[in-house]
Amino acid sequence: MTDQKLKPAPLAYQNEPFLNSPDGRILRLLSEYSEPLSRFRREQIQDTVVFFGSARIHSHDNASGRLTVARGNGSEVSAAQRALEMKRAEAAVDMARYYEDARRLARLLTEWSTKIPAKRHRFVVTTGGGPGIMEAANLGAHEAGGKTIGLNINLPFEQNPNSYITPSLNFEFHYFFMRKFWFAYLAKALVIFPGGFGTLDELFEILTLAQTEKLAKKIVVVIYGSSYWKKIINFDAMVDAGVISAADLELFKMSDSPEESFEFLKDGLTKYHLAPQQTKRTGEPAVPEIARTRP
Repeated sequence: MTDQKLKPAPLAYQNEPFLNSPDGRILRLLSEYSEPLSRFRREQIQDTVVFFGSARIHSHDNASGRLTVARGNGSEVSAAQRALEMKRAEAAVDMARYYEDARRLARLLTEWSTKIPAKRHRFVVTTGGGPGIMEAANLGAHEAGGKTIGLNINLPFEQNPNSYITPSLNFEFHYFFMRKFWFAYLAKALVIFPGGFGTLDELFEILTLAQTEKLAKKIVVVIYGSSYWKKIINFDAMVDAGVISAADLELFKMSDSPEESFEFLKDGLTKYHLAPQQTKRTGEPAVPEIARTRP
C-alpha cells in the first residue's frame, strides 16, 4: 500500500498520444470534416469555383528571371547541364502565360461574383493553396477584393500556402480524400489549367462523377490551354475507341482565353445556379446539400 496519489488522467479529447494513434483515426477524419464546415459557415461561403493546375508554373517575371540566370551559367556548368537548364528555363517562360491567364480569369470571376446580390459569398475562387497556378488564381481573386480559399495538404515538396489566400480560409489537410471531398462538396465549377499527375487526377475524378451522374448539382468545367491538353489527352481517340461517348465531350469546354472562359463560366453558373427557380428558396443553408450518390 502507498499513500501516493495518482495524477488525473488526461481527458480523452486532450490525450495527444491517443488522438495521433490508429485508434484515434476516426476522430482525425471527423475533424477534417467538421472544422472546415464550421469555418465555411462562419465565413458565409455558399459555393466555390475550383482552379487546378501545376504548382511548377511560374509568373512571367519569375520565369524570365530564371532564364536570365540560366543564360549566365555558361562558365559554371557543363555544356550538357547548361543546355538542359536553358531548355527548362525557356519552357518555363512559355508556360508562364498560363499563370497570367489564371490570374486574370480568377480576377474577372471574382469581380463578377462579388456583385451578385446574396446573403452569402457565391462562387468563391478555391485552389489547392500552393504555388504556381494555385497562387495565380488566389492572387487574381485577392486583387479583385474577394475572399479566396486554399485547401492545402502536407507534402514533402512544393506545398506551402501562398500569401494570397484569405487567412481565415487557409486550410491544411492530412488526408487526401478529405481534401478531395471539400474540393467537390462546394464546387459549382471547375477550371483545369495545364498540370501533372495531381491535375489529371482531379480532372478525371470530377468528369467521372459528372458522367455517371453522381453529383447532386450541375458542375461547369473548363479545360484551359488546348495546345497543351490536346498533346496530353486525345479525347477524340477515346470516342473512336468506344470507351466514352461523343456526348461525354459536352461535359467540358476547352478554352484559350480568360475572357472566353469567364463568359462560359458566367453563363453556366447563371443558368444552373442563379436562375429564378434556384433563387426562390428562402432560408438556404450556408453550405449546400452534400453531393449524394444515387440509390
